[in-house]
Amino acid sequence: MQRNPMTPEGHKRLAETVKYLKEVVRPQIVKDIETARAHGDLSENSEYEDAKERQSLTEGRVRDMESKLAASEVIDVKKIEPSDRVVFGVTVVVEDSETDEKSRYRIVGEFESDVKNGLISVLSPIARALVGSELGDEITVRAPGGDRKMVITEVLYI
Repeated sequence: MQRNPMTPEGHKRLAETVKYLKEVVRPQIVKDIETARAHGDLSENSEYEDAKERQSLTEGRVRDMESKLAASEVIDVKKIEPSDRVVFGVTVVVEDSETDEKSRYRIVGEFESDVKNGLISVLSPIARALVGSELGDEITVRAPGGDRKMVITEVLYI
């Protein structure tokens, strides 16, 4: 089985979501199915069909998330000796070589990325260009809109 890197925070969020689905959503769906069954003829009961559909989708989500948790390898950057090298889990500040615009990214697992909040997947073009580089390096990010050159100005093990 291929291991997928994940931050401790991402692992915790995913585990909490699974727990919520199992302990809150699943029992509510069971109650909804029981209530819909009490209304009689199931062949024309849209409430019953809706509840069964939600049950199927929820069970699929639980299986998918449990699979991701089982395949995860939690990497806590706070337990790694800090250096100037960019590795999984670090927060990196880069400056665009053309516009001087600064951006801040944290390199996270594939299933925990949130670009709007600066969390980029380790598989993204920017992260792939950053990982292995060091403070002060100029990197080139290959993007559909054209290549971008950036300089690494900070590497934070936070």
